[in-house]
Amino acid sequence: MIRGMTASSSPAGARERAAQLRAELERHNRLYYAEAAPEISDREFDALLRELQELEAAHPELAAADSPTRRVGGEPLEGFRTVKHAVPMLSLDNTYSLEEMREFDARVRKALGEETVEYVLEPKVDGVSVSLRYERGVLALAATRGNGKEGDDITANVRTIRAVPLRISSDAPVLEVRGEAYLGRAAFVWLNAERERAGEPLFANPRNATAGSLKQLDPKVVAARPLSAVFYATGELNGVAFETQAEMLRELARLGFPVAKLWWTCRGIEDVIVRAEELQRREGELDYEMDGAVVKVNSFRRWRQLGTTAKAPRYAMAYKYSHEQAQTVLKGITLQVGRTGVLTPVAELEPVELAGSTISRATLHNEDEIRRKDIRVGDTVVIEKAGEVIPAVVSVAAERRPPGAVPFDLPAHAGGKCPVCGGDISRDPEAAAWRCENLDCPAQIRGRIEHFVSRKAMDIEGFGEAIIEALAGETRLRETVDDGLFGARTEEKILPPAVRDVADLYALTPEAIELRRPNRAADAKKQSMKLATKLCAAIEASKGNELWRLLHGLGIPNVGEGLARKLAGELGSLDAVMAADEETLARIPDVGGIVAGSIREFFRHERNRAVIEKLRRAGVRFDRVERAAETANPDGVFFGKRVVLTGTLAAFTREAAQEELRRRGARVVGTVGKTTDLVVAGEAAGSKLEKARALGIPVMDEAEFRRNLDESGS
Repeated sequence: MIRGMTASSSPAGARERAAQLRAELERHNRLYYAEAAPEISDREFDALLRELQELEAAHPELAAADSPTRRVGGEPLEGFRTVKHAVPMLSLDNTYSLEEMREFDARVRKALGEETVEYVLEPKVDGVSVSLRYERGVLALAATRGNGKEGDDITANVRTIRAVPLRISSDAPVLEVRGEAYLGRAAFVWLNAERERAGEPLFANPRNATAGSLKQLDPKVVAARPLSAVFYATGELNGVAFETQAEMLRELARLGFPVAKLWWTCRGIEDVIVRAEELQRREGELDYEMDGAVVKVNSFRRWRQLGTTAKAPRYAMAYKYSHEQAQTVLKGITLQVGRTGVLTPVAELEPVELAGSTISRATLHNEDEIRRKDIRVGDTVVIEKAGEVIPAVVSVAAERRPPGAVPFDLPAHAGGKCPVCGGDISRDPEAAAWRCENLDCPAQIRGRIEHFVSRKAMDIEGFGEAIIEALAGETRLRETVDDGLFGARTEEKILPPAVRDVADLYALTPEAIELRRPNRAADAKKQSMKLATKLCAAIEASKGNELWRLLHGLGIPNVGEGLARKLAGELGSLDAVMAADEETLARIPDVGGIVAGSIREFFRHERNRAVIEKLRRAGVRFDRVERAAETANPDGVFFGKRVVLTGTLAAFTREAAQEELRRRGARVVGTVGKTTDLVVAGEAAGSKLEKARALGIPVMDEAEFRRNLDESGS
């Protein structure tokens, strides 16, 4: 190697040589980490790095934030600053079942109206999620995932990771790149050996070691640990755009980011499954630990169509590899009916120990899966369970099949009728499912009520499975009577269902509940109705619930808790949601065209509109977006105001600031519009602040916000 200018050279020569060294060092980092094609030895690389360190020491004015010398670590930090993600870092839904992967594909194809969808399959890296923000090609910020909305600023620590480029050849105003920091297998062994020699506790696994390293307040400690990274996603983009996941991965690699060594574009779900199994076989080729594969729809335009739930995207799924299996005997198959009428086959098993618990039932998914696996009553089956996932039958030990075992035929097994109500059943042509056609089926009614009263919907306390079943079905009532002539005797009569839809809950009386109360003694006194009275009080109190709870409780397809909150915040009333056309709905964040269509279809159904009108007549509030605290000061600055929060507040998380406003009677909304009363702007406030100023809406900075909180009280 030829040495260049020395530390004693002229300032101009030193500047030129420093620039050459930085470019050369970054090129070698890219060759080593992103392209796996190193051109020089570690010793030669270290010599180049030492030369640059000497130049920067002799000429401090040459030191730069993106210099490779920063990888050795700077001064210790006092703490980690909380930063807000411009684009939330969502988690992924996951499964341990290939059958559920096929169900995911069926949902995607149905939503998009396509026979075959192109996917990208990548390793699911078992590391620590990080987000890197580049401004005009220079690393400006690195953050942890945190709660998905906010994370810790770990820029100083990430600068020490050699796999992370400090500068890229992009002039985009903003390019956020996301991936996983990790400790490779060999690096983990080396690090634990070093800790053992030093008498320090060993790390349990590479992921814990990585997480612990990134949370170090001294970057020099992090620099001494051989962390690496792999990237697979983007966050905020300004001045750059991609059309597909595959295009984005190729561009990240071109810019010098390490991406997964093994990834594929796949045409259809069966191709995905083949590649997922290949990835599992080739796991040893990867330097990092992985616990499965990630499957993503390739087209970003399709991503926008499919949208997201509050926590996870609808266009991606993690398929996690599982080894928790056991064998047992399938004693029988029963059919369960859900709130949408779908008949789900359930395996009744000889009890067996698996993953620390005794398993006696497992899901069989649907009729098609039973046929594909040729599962028969009497078979010895392999069941699988991982984490909190419901146990599933994954295969059959065909060699142990008993004589006389016959293929399972769901409609024949059910006798062509719903096992609960005896109504007709039909095959859904768009899904591998049989449905009960009777919307008055007690099982469907029970399911709808269970969802409506649940904690994340209307949150009506006191409703257990037994009382719901009693209210939604016929009750055989036995009472002791004494007419004074013939002495005491027991009479029996049949009471009809007390509730046939969720609106009927609001017509319940303590007497109606008491007569149907499970395990009620025949001689129980009607005057002793404490439980029934308490339940009625809870039902009455729910009339004033926030709108999002009602929207979620109605069971609108594709509308979960998070989306219900957005609909309530944006539109303000159930009537406005019902009246909104698809175009209006699709403009709401995370809704999109597919979900907008399902919302409109729900409200077009006459039966659903009839239930909603019954709820209106019962006095259920349709317009309560945020419930102010009873002690809120009506003369306070925030009371009754529609308030938007934007930017980062130093003294509050976003959730804490929202709660403070709600306690003072404010209605916190997500977008700025003509009906907005006030905007609270923290640091780095962007387009919402600009729009507020353009509309002439009052704006408060954080100091004024805190002062008014104190004056308004709670």
